[in-house]
Amino acid sequence: FFYYTHKVLNNIMATARQILQQEIFDQCDQKLLAFVGVSNDSKKKKFGYLCLSDTKEPPSNIYIHQIKFDNKVVKKKRIWSLNELITVDGKTSSQDCLEIELTLDKPYKWVATNNQERKIFLISLWKQCASYVFDKKPEFKNLPLDWTSGDLVVLPADRKSKLSLAVSPIISAEDFQPLSEKEEQDLELLMKECGFAAKDAKAFTDMLATQLMALDGENVQSVLASEPQVTKLMDQLETAIQEIEKVESALDMYDETLRHVRDTIDKMDQKNANIQTANKNNEKLLNELQKVIHQLELSPKHQLALTDADLTTSTGLRDAIEAAKELQAVMNAQIHPALVRLKAIQEQRRRFEKWKAKFSQILSRHLNNLFIHMGNDIGETKRNSNNELTIMKHTSLHRELAAYTELMHWCKAMDRKSFMALNKVYTSSLSKLYERDIKLFLEDAKLRINAGHLSNSKEDIRKSTGPPSDWLLGVDKEFWAQESDTQERQRFDQVLEAVLSELEPICLSEQNFCVSFFQLDILSPTTKNTQTTLDGVDVKLNQEILPSLPKTKIEKKINEEVRKMMGEIFACIEPELIGFIQYHERMDSTYSMAVLVRLGRHVMSANDTGSFLSMTYGSALVHVKRNYDKLMHAHLKSIQDVRIIKKSKCETERRTDLDKWYVKLLNMMFETIHSIASEHPKTPAEVIRMENFHHLYALLSQLKIGILDQFRKDAKQKYSEALSAYVTRYFGRPLEKLNASVEAKVAQGIKESEVGYQVAFSKQELRKVTKEYHGREVKKGLDHLYKKVEKHLCEEENLLQVVWRAMQEEFIQQYKYIEDLIQRCYPGSMISLEFSIEDLLQYFSEIARSH
Repeated sequence: FFYYTHKVLNNIMATARQILQQEIFDQCDQKLLAFVGVSNDSKKKKFGYLCLSDTKEPPSNIYIHQIKFDNKVVKKKRIWSLNELITVDGKTSSQDCLEIELTLDKPYKWVATNNQERKIFLISLWKQCASYVFDKKPEFKNLPLDWTSGDLVVLPADRKSKLSLAVSPIISAEDFQPLSEKEEQDLELLMKECGFAAKDAKAFTDMLATQLMALDGENVQSVLASEPQVTKLMDQLETAIQEIEKVESALDMYDETLRHVRDTIDKMDQKNANIQTANKNNEKLLNELQKVIHQLELSPKHQLALTDADLTTSTGLRDAIEAAKELQAVMNAQIHPALVRLKAIQEQRRRFEKWKAKFSQILSRHLNNLFIHMGNDIGETKRNSNNELTIMKHTSLHRELAAYTELMHWCKAMDRKSFMALNKVYTSSLSKLYERDIKLFLEDAKLRINAGHLSNSKEDIRKSTGPPSDWLLGVDKEFWAQESDTQERQRFDQVLEAVLSELEPICLSEQNFCVSFFQLDILSPTTKNTQTTLDGVDVKLNQEILPSLPKTKIEKKINEEVRKMMGEIFACIEPELIGFIQYHERMDSTYSMAVLVRLGRHVMSANDTGSFLSMTYGSALVHVKRNYDKLMHAHLKSIQDVRIIKKSKCETERRTDLDKWYVKLLNMMFETIHSIASEHPKTPAEVIRMENFHHLYALLSQLKIGILDQFRKDAKQKYSEALSAYVTRYFGRPLEKLNASVEAKVAQGIKESEVGYQVAFSKQELRKVTKEYHGREVKKGLDHLYKKVEKHLCEEENLLQVVWRAMQEEFIQQYKYIEDLIQRCYPGSMISLEFSIEDLLQYFSEIARSH
């Protein structure tokens, strides 16, 4: 009966909860937390529910509802926010009380119809108030202490049955459990005993709750009556506990014994592990020592080859190279830094150092004598049998030294001090050799130019470094000194080309040999002498420092070292070449032009502009250019200083000759400008014609010579034509898509007024096309065009703004044409471009100012 009564009450409450949730709270998107059936007075005439609800979606809002029944229909009567709650009064701390008083906007009093529902509702209300944020917490009074303590799980044993529902005060719809067949039969039997159950469910529920409480009391009395049996049971349990303790004591003793055994076994395992570790360490140490001994072993054959090296024979040289490489390998063996400090290894290092010093001394002495002997070689200055102008090549010397290349690399790596000394001896010896050869070579070249006659008389050689005053344009031709004949000038041009061409392979051959022999293409450490791994230094770490530099800096440093060495070996080339050129410039100032052309070609055709010879030729070219500028300034000054002779006949003759040459010069200039414009590989032809004819027009305007007026007009016309051609070519038609589409239809014979009725040329299509030419895109295109024009034009002529203004006018003309074309082909369409002429003027002005 007790079990069935609980289940019936649970099902009744679950059914009422389900109805309230579906009819009331689902419609306002809320969930029912707790409810209690209430009436306004003790007579229970007006029945309803007092409910506590929360919103389903955050943020959480708690509400108190009063629900009433109106013709068996559930309706809301009042609703309050939890924040409006001021006081909760249970009237008495007894759990049997049914009264509830809530103070909200005013005091409200109700009488609960069920004691269990009242308790669940008040506990739920207290919990929500405890977690809700109030300006002022509501007051709970006259309620049992365990209802407002928050601890609803731990309860006395005699009251767990009564408060089984209070453990989970919120009964969800899922708590409903259907009755089994036997439970239904028992329920029907119970309801038959109570004839009013079918008519008044509320009275039936109250009766069941009363009987449930009476049964709970009887259960408690039954438990208290069975106290002797409980005492006996407790004694038996105590006896069992004592027996268990005895068993546990025995087990503890066995555990202690096993623990000692386990500790002993663990110690034995640890000792075995230590023995195995020691054996492994000994094996590793032995292997490491064997490896070190193998790495630091130098055979007696190699020792003998180092201490008693014979570098004069091929066999001795081969043995020396092999021994040197082996010595370098053992001195740079990869050994752990901790092992390097061992006494035996340090002793071996001192032996290596001794052998290295001995071999380095033998090698340095041999190469030093060899380098000195090469510098004193006299037989290398003989001329060849073909009677051609050539300079002696030293490939035989290079072949002889090539056998020692590997030893030179070894010396650079192992004994930098000796390497630098040998480098200095080689440079000094070879510079003397090349200085002698180059001087004889240039003397031979002078003889060939002068047809075998070399004179230092004042007639043939001018002492002044400037151009001779007898050959200036401002001096009468009859007073000019005798010029060099045509053949002599041809010989000078040919010999100069031969001189420059012969010097190139000599310098290149020597440079390639020095790069290979002295290993100039590899950067070396900056320390005074090299260090090895046996010195306690990580060689790999030192080698990794150089690659960390940028590649361009490494190449630059290598080129600087190569140029420095070539500059020391060929220190005589630049002064001797400049002296050779000055010698002939004093004889005939026009030679400077030939030298300027030849040197310029060799400098421009050089594969490596940063090489020694290119920079030497460049320095000579600068010197020649200065002399040429002096010559031109002297000619200019001589013309300015010309005084007109009063004899009319002479004046007429000179003016006639001068005018004749003016015409010839101007015609040649016009032809040359067109020729250069068509042949130039980079600059547009229109730019070359525009800038040159503009310059020529300005010059002729300043001279104000009557016979040149027509040339001045022609220059202005050609300048204007070139400007227009350049604007047309690079500015083109910026609104090409808009132009081409409409003009193509008009060209096919369609009337302008009918173009808009074509499907592909409708007003909608026209609007799409005009939107493509937005002002921002137009300005971006103009800015790109300005940069291109700025790149094409030179700064000297200051034509950038002139060209830019011409492009502006061209754009405005095209703009007006397109606007007029739209009005003719689409009359009344109110369609225009996305930008105006004022916008165009602003774009051109802003771009010009920004650059």
